[in-house]
Amino acid sequence: MSKKILAFDFGGSSGRAMIGEYDSDKKLINVEEIHRFSNDTVLANGHMYWDILRLFFEVKNGIRKALQKVGKIDAIGIDTWGVDFALIDKKGELIGNPVHYRDERTVGMPEEVFETVSKHELYQRTGIQCMRINTIYQLYYLCKYRPELVSAAESLLFIPDLFAYLLTGEKRAEWTIATTSNMVDPAKGEWAYDILEKLGIEARLLPPMINPGEAYGNLLPELCEEFGCDPIPVIAVCTHDTASAVLSAPAEGDFAYISCGTWSLFGTELAGPVITDASERVEYTNEGGYNGSITFLRNIMGLWLIQESRRQWIREGFDVSYADLEREALAAEPFRCFIDCDAPEFELAGDLPGRVQKFCEVTGQYVPQTRGEIMRCIYESLAMKYKLNMSRLCEVTGKTYAQMNMLGGGIKDTLLCRMSANAMNLKVVAGPSEATVIGNISCQLLALGEMKDVKEVREVVKNSTPLAIYEPTEAALWDAHFEEYCKYLGKSGK
Repeated sequence: MSKKILAFDFGGSSGRAMIGEYDSDKKLINVEEIHRFSNDTVLANGHMYWDILRLFFEVKNGIRKALQKVGKIDAIGIDTWGVDFALIDKKGELIGNPVHYRDERTVGMPEEVFETVSKHELYQRTGIQCMRINTIYQLYYLCKYRPELVSAAESLLFIPDLFAYLLTGEKRAEWTIATTSNMVDPAKGEWAYDILEKLGIEARLLPPMINPGEAYGNLLPELCEEFGCDPIPVIAVCTHDTASAVLSAPAEGDFAYISCGTWSLFGTELAGPVITDASERVEYTNEGGYNGSITFLRNIMGLWLIQESRRQWIREGFDVSYADLEREALAAEPFRCFIDCDAPEFELAGDLPGRVQKFCEVTGQYVPQTRGEIMRCIYESLAMKYKLNMSRLCEVTGKTYAQMNMLGGGIKDTLLCRMSANAMNLKVVAGPSEATVIGNISCQLLALGEMKDVKEVREVVKNSTPLAIYEPTEAALWDAHFEEYCKYLGKSGK
């Protein structure tokens, strides 16, 4: 009898519940969406929050719909974005809504942290790229400026661990999500307690770690009664969505990947961390993967640039689809201007097209005037960023890569895939589009003994998923403009 797996996948703007069914004879995973819901940021009293109880309400709806559809669920797994967390008090209750990583409370926090622990020391201990969104800066802010909240708290739970706690009553920190915090020593596989002590961050808040493939526990009795079901194990999958996506990469041996979504996660899979002066200089990060592996990557501002631009034009009254924007970008003249996708002004919500224009004006470039010109600038700048990071990845790892695996929902943007192949002068293998969900389901199947190892997972993914191939056709043209692009790295249009 085939196993029926329920996977929840949360992104920055939406979440969904997917049923995975594994046919062990045909080596196929079939995936079906049964519930989708928005994940809406809530602005209140000057801060950005996640509406966590509504999201848990949607988790319960997803479980209910899954049981109605298939009758019996063999396991549940949850993956989400990284770095964010909730505080739980001594009675086991939630202390407020979790704050969104884009909230401005962490502006200036890295600089304050570096007065006590240098940027170099922090990287050498944790191997994590310096980004103000990281948990360590959020928690440092709370410990210094909101100590009353920290005093009232007994535990810190990352977002997927919070959902697991609400389902099972068990408090754990899953390995892959914990490593996004900038508070874990990846070489030792434990919290960097000495760093936290120096910063006045209370390590008592941090729960014991759990590895992907272990079970948090079973559904609470009251939830089983509510759903009318037998106990269901809640599995700690690779709860950081990037780690789940990488688990599903249909690749062999050394491979490079871009997990394409709101962020572009650009990297490779390694057996252990690489923490060197060279990796620090190019800001590569060492996050946890399945079975102790390291997802060695660079966080790049990804489709957020396109998503937030579209939202701005819609706010201005223009009903434009992503297909419209891609079409307009194709019609615009190429290589007229570039942005540094990771410039700080592009992090926050708001008039992103206006910020693109300002960046180009301040840096002395042609200022894009139309939607198509702005979109062309964003697309080409993203692809150039990939080109830059491919050379850096090869330099730091000492390896070369024959192809690029592009994973996740962003591969539906075929223009970005084509530009990426041309910019990097590499064959791009795009798929699966449901990489995170398939990785989530596969981890549960590994935990249940339905698959034996990662190699088998990736063979099954190849069997189960259509892959699109993009060969480079204009690499010389992109090479000719790369030096021009590099002039604007590290610049700001503020």
